[in-house]
Amino acid sequence: MTRQEPTRLFGLGLGPGDPDYMTVRARKLLETADRLVHFCKRGRRGNARTIADAVVGQNPEREIALAYPVTTEIPADHPDYAAALNPFYEEAAARLLAEVEAGRTVGVLCEGDPFFYGSFMHLWWRLKDRMPIEVVPAVTAMSGAWTHAGAPITWGDDVLTVVPGTLPEPELMRRLACTDAAVVMKLGSHLPKVRAALKSTGLFERAIYVERATMAEERIVPLPDLPEDWDAPYFSLIIVPGQGRRV
Repeated sequence: MTRQEPTRLFGLGLGPGDPDYMTVRARKLLETADRLVHFCKRGRRGNARTIADAVVGQNPEREIALAYPVTTEIPADHPDYAAALNPFYEEAAARLLAEVEAGRTVGVLCEGDPFFYGSFMHLWWRLKDRMPIEVVPAVTAMSGAWTHAGAPITWGDDVLTVVPGTLPEPELMRRLACTDAAVVMKLGSHLPKVRAALKSTGLFERAIYVERATMAEERIVPLPDLPEDWDAPYFSLIIVPGQGRRV
């Protein structure tokens, strides 16, 4: 019988921003991993690493920063985007593999849940057949958003649709037209297009804009009250609560 290889690579879901929403499992691994890996823009700390500050201080010997070669400079559907990101993820996966093969435990820090629009998935997909990996689930940004907004998202038989704001406007309209409740992720510069899609599908008046959910800079505003020229950051989303069966 072959002895099972120990798990040394972990995808740590750290939740939406407030460190109090971090799971006990994530906190334990955060404190004990030999290496803490985080994605970031060049010259900046990653948001997941900032969340972790409440638990672990900075230690250069533990830190591995994976700086994206591009973020929003190139549209995600442009061939140059994949051409830049593919080798980046390949190199990052090789670096983590080398750390694990050296006998070190590695925690990849993920804001929200690792398997929900997370960059960690690209590493997991490349490494899952080469080593044991534990993924630690977490509270998602959208869950933190509707909870802090005091807006139950689904009632009775409501159907919830989650869409990225990066979709073309006609596709956003198609998806939103046949749902009871919705969450629109990845707003940023796509906010005007998302506004238009929500107006066209009759969801605009009950839509709520949430920026940096559960973080210190959190902002919650009914979408109709948000200025038209509002500069939405990447960490913003829109929720549309359902209106289903209530007893």
